[in-house]
Amino acid sequence: MWLLRDGPAKRSRVYVNSVLTALDDFHVRRGLGKADIAREDLPKNAPRALAERARIRWLRAVEAHLSPRGRCIALIQYYAGARISEVVRLDVGDVQMSARKGKLRLYGKGDTFREVDIHPKLRTELQLWLDERPNWPHAGDNRALFLNAKGGRLTARAAGGIIAEIAQTAGLDDPTTAHVLRHALATTLVRGKTDLVLVAEILGHARLETTRRYSLPSDQDKEDALKLITVDR
Repeated sequence: MWLLRDGPAKRSRVYVNSVLTALDDFHVRRGLGKADIAREDLPKNAPRALAERARIRWLRAVEAHLSPRGRCIALIQYYAGARISEVVRLDVGDVQMSARKGKLRLYGKGDTFREVDIHPKLRTELQLWLDERPNWPHAGDNRALFLNAKGGRLTARAAGGIIAEIAQTAGLDDPTTAHVLRHALATTLVRGKTDLVLVAEILGHARLETTRRYSLPSDQDKEDALKLITVDR
């Protein structure tokens, strides 16, 4: 309970169960048998992601957004599965584009990094932003990819505000955050039968158990299942 709710860094149920497994192993090695501690029930639903129609509305709202910076921020999470913290941590040098291909270097938890292929839709927007960026205040003095109005590095809070603004324009019913966009990519890949190891690598998951959650049924799956029941009209 302390790890889940009261500690300085709130932990997931998956993390807590991993800790308890380590404690079990320690007790067994000491000849004490397994530690008598109940496991936390793991989530039985997939993480919340945008339904297909909501994704189309979202993408249209992104396309209508006037700022290349805002469009890039929104699409990096959707097409590269980046966390909001990883997006604002990007430097100009982390964007590598040749004539046909491109990669993003994303820095995740614990200073780990991974490289993700740049989707063609994202590539276009990135180039538009890179062309506009030099016109922003103090752009030459800051290596950050995304700048604020004063020329400093954009904060995660400000980037989240851009996501919220686009979601409001899209008129989506459910709250749409950066993490929901990341979930949308993960759900698409896992349910499209992409190898879980590859999905975990793209998302920067340290454990496959985290990636497997996207194969669990969603609330929409349960609603669709009920529609299959025969009714008397």
